[in-house]
Amino acid sequence: MSSDTAGPCRLDYSKEALWERSYLKKKCKELNIEEDYTLYDRRLCINHLGVFFFVHSTATVIKCIMLLVTCAYPEFIHVDVGVYMTSAILTVSILTINFSESIVSRNEWIIYVSSAVAAALIVMADVTIFLYHHYIHEWTVLPFYDAYVLYVIYLCFPIPALRAPFILASFVSITYLIIIYFYTLDNEFISFQQAPYMIVEVLHFTCCHLVGLFYRLLNEITVRSSFIDRHQYVMEEISLREAKNKEKQLLHGILPPDIARPFEKEIRYRIGKTNKIHGEYQSSNLNQGIMALQFHPDVTILYADVVNYTHLTTTLTVNSLVALLHDLYGRFDMAARTFKVQRIKFLGDCYYCVAGLTRPDPDHAKCCIELAQRMIAHIREVRSSRNLDIDMRIGVHSGSLMAGVMGAAKLQYDIWGEDVIIAGILESTGRPGHIHISERTSKMLIDNPYELLPGTEKALQHPQLASKNIKTFLIAALDYKTVLGNEQSSQALETIQDLEMQKKEALRIEFDKLPVGSFHVKNKFTTIFRKKSRTASTERATTRPQIGFLFLNFRDSRKELNYMKQPDYMLRYSVLLAWFAGIFLVYLVNISHKADKTSVNNNIIVMALLTTPVIILWFKKACHWRYGNVPHNFTKCSCLIFKTAECIQSSLIIRMGIYMNMIVCYFWIIFQVLNQCDYDEFHLQLIESKLYHYEMDKYMCFYPWDLTNMMSLMIALSIIFTRIPWMVKIIVSVLEGTTYMIIMFIQFEYVINRSSTTNPYFDSEYAHGFKIMATLGCLYFMERQAEFNSRVNYNWKLELLKKQNDAVITNKSITILLQNILPAHVVNIYLTSLAKHQLYAENYKMVAVMFASLQDFKMDVRNLRILNEIISQFDRILFLYREDYLVEKIKIVGCTYMAACGLDPRFMGRINERSGNKLSVITEVSRAQRYLASSISIAENPAVPNEEVVFVLTTFALDLLRTLWTWRNVYTNILDRSLFTGNMKIGISCGEVMAGVVGASQVHYDIWGTPVNMASRMDSTGLSGHIHVCEDTAYILRKSGIECDYRGLTFVKGLGILPTYFVGVNEDHEFRNIPLLIDDNAVD
Repeated sequence: MSSDTAGPCRLDYSKEALWERSYLKKKCKELNIEEDYTLYDRRLCINHLGVFFFVHSTATVIKCIMLLVTCAYPEFIHVDVGVYMTSAILTVSILTINFSESIVSRNEWIIYVSSAVAAALIVMADVTIFLYHHYIHEWTVLPFYDAYVLYVIYLCFPIPALRAPFILASFVSITYLIIIYFYTLDNEFISFQQAPYMIVEVLHFTCCHLVGLFYRLLNEITVRSSFIDRHQYVMEEISLREAKNKEKQLLHGILPPDIARPFEKEIRYRIGKTNKIHGEYQSSNLNQGIMALQFHPDVTILYADVVNYTHLTTTLTVNSLVALLHDLYGRFDMAARTFKVQRIKFLGDCYYCVAGLTRPDPDHAKCCIELAQRMIAHIREVRSSRNLDIDMRIGVHSGSLMAGVMGAAKLQYDIWGEDVIIAGILESTGRPGHIHISERTSKMLIDNPYELLPGTEKALQHPQLASKNIKTFLIAALDYKTVLGNEQSSQALETIQDLEMQKKEALRIEFDKLPVGSFHVKNKFTTIFRKKSRTASTERATTRPQIGFLFLNFRDSRKELNYMKQPDYMLRYSVLLAWFAGIFLVYLVNISHKADKTSVNNNIIVMALLTTPVIILWFKKACHWRYGNVPHNFTKCSCLIFKTAECIQSSLIIRMGIYMNMIVCYFWIIFQVLNQCDYDEFHLQLIESKLYHYEMDKYMCFYPWDLTNMMSLMIALSIIFTRIPWMVKIIVSVLEGTTYMIIMFIQFEYVINRSSTTNPYFDSEYAHGFKIMATLGCLYFMERQAEFNSRVNYNWKLELLKKQNDAVITNKSITILLQNILPAHVVNIYLTSLAKHQLYAENYKMVAVMFASLQDFKMDVRNLRILNEIISQFDRILFLYREDYLVEKIKIVGCTYMAACGLDPRFMGRINERSGNKLSVITEVSRAQRYLASSISIAENPAVPNEEVVFVLTTFALDLLRTLWTWRNVYTNILDRSLFTGNMKIGISCGEVMAGVVGASQVHYDIWGTPVNMASRMDSTGLSGHIHVCEDTAYILRKSGIECDYRGLTFVKGLGILPTYFVGVNEDHEFRNIPLLIDDNAVD
């Protein structure tokens, strides 16, 4: 209901509609799970049949034992015992065929025929005994199975749906009513009493039908709702699992699992801790204090470089260059996967990888040589197809290395070590079209099929190779054609085709695990047809999830309380059933004695108490019938009823009150009947009938069997009433039966003893008591099955919600880690729509690129921790340049830090001021914007779009210099200061670049274009402690108010001699600013 209760409101029937049988059937068909529901319903019916076997066999044996033990003349009941036992044996035998799923699935008529025959056998037992004693001994005995057989048809028999059980039960009812009308009434009542008591019998059977139909309806709604819930949860779980697998594949394609796992664990811990405190987690420095490196003692490193790449950068467009690299690196990646070689990364035109890294491989040297051969063949094929003057120079060396990640942001897997450097030297001193290998690698080639040529002259003259006495060899490339496989695309296609089948299989497995009850008599019969009846899924489906045996209570009190507090949207059916039973009782009162004012008032009060919940709870349903989904403003009174109904449905205490109100009303009606019985008058008429030899009205007080039938009905209603704690229902129903039997057997023994019985010489007290206990036992075991299934499903939902929460945290941790490796928008693209082997590229008109290289830094193992600390400090500065001031870390190359500004797709060409933020970068950017505005008003040249990115990245570069200077002064406890002097040089350039991902594995975001090459040249030709820029970059910085000192003409590889500049930085590590070009008078 949507609206304030103080005024008109609209009807909100959405929650109640979820528990409508018609809606659930339609939903099951929409979700294509109707067939699965039918199969599960059959399993459930078969399990109920197992319960019936136990209950019916037990009841029959106990009844026969009681007959044989208590009857004074056993010879009169031998036929009865034989009929009962024969009927039970034949009934069980006939129904046993339903345990053969293969037979029943092919012949569904067996279900209906076997159920009808079983019901007929039970009824025939009563009819046979009745007719036998009626004609042979001229005794009138009452049927024993009349209400019982109706209950078992609805509750236990394997007939599906509602119509078939109703038809079968109706035939059974008509049979018993015929016997009662033609045989029993004449002997039990005088003529004027027969019609009213016949109506009582009709009402009794009607109430039994309603109880059975209600149980069937409730069971179907509950099972269908559980099916839909399980379908929803399973689909969500599958989606989460798919997302997790996709993210893990992407993640582990970038970082090996051993490296990624500690980061995932740390992020999950932080997410869980932050959710408890703040509710949200923002990514931050991941590996504070963590050294994520691993030592690999026996590997082979391959370095490959594209010959004539620099010329290509000046002759090809950026788009063509990126497409070429994607083609080449895609081929290389697929070849590397074939030869089990791990690609590390690529640096422009340099591609390097390692064999024997992720998995130990004694043939790692051979794998690298074969990969090198394939790479040369691929580049020759591309050279021929694209008509390009390119070739491949490759160096291969075997040894040891350190592998892992460094820094705190945009983590990238890399390798370090002396042997890595040697592999790079072998590549740079090699010969195009050849593989340059070291002597160590050549010795590891078992059964070497290649011809070894002497190494190059450059290698002989290289000081580092000479100092280590490393001999080198050349292997010429083989001439063969390559076949570009389509393994990934075919796998992707196969994955798409199998996705729906996987979902269906997962659903089938989950539906197969649905519980069918805690009582497993059926397994004994199942073994007749199946040798292995208890599969793993069956074991799991029937395992009690910490549920008590007797009262089926959760041992976790908090879980038990939450289970009991669930809203009850089926309550209206329970109160309506209780109302019909109330009518039956009131009618029974009226025919038992003459109505007086007191009894009329009592009946009115009782019916008012039973009718009020019916009106309140059905009013909303009636309004929905009347108006449907058509908007309608209801009155204040209607709104109050809506609100009251919702409150009743959601409150356990109020539902308990309605439940106890029903019990009290029923007992109040029964006490009215009992209170009208005059003990003295009954005995007086009994004495007079003996003296004057006439037949007295033995039911002048009441007809005991009507009250017993009513008590059985009350017990049934007490047990199947919805959403009442199971323990309460069992205690109440037991107390009801016990109280009734105590009162009847002690206080009204003289009435009970003179009532008819079910068998000759079988005491009436036993007959009444046994009927009460049989009803209680049957309904207890059947409702126990339903309660057990409901609790298992509830426990399953909680476990699945917990699994989903864990999966969400895991997925979030992987996503955060991925966003610490790739830009966020690239992560989203690769997780949603793009395959890993496809080219993804972005074009940016204005991007600033920076290379910052540490000087005099030896790349050996003992220095890696220092390098990690420095890079981590640099990465933390990145968090000051987020959002509008986004600076993106691109990669770490050895001890060179590469970053860019302007790669954010949301970047709109301007930088917004943030009020209240005291970051120094914002202050400097604001000042630069003011200076830029004044310079534009004076200068003739217009502003370049997004040129602020140059200033932002230069500010970031200055922050790196400040950090390094601070770090150098603070860390005075370094044992060997000669390890690192703390010097760094920086190069910056700007212009149009292409950004994206190339290759077929290990998604790595990179940028290409003239600014990248220029920034690298500015770095390599710069000086320590300075920011080296080219002329167009210096022009933009000057427009922003930053002085740039002319350095002179500098030779730049590929471009020749160019004028370059140093960014002006004073002794306090601040920019030297150009004064604002605004007249002082204008300021005044």
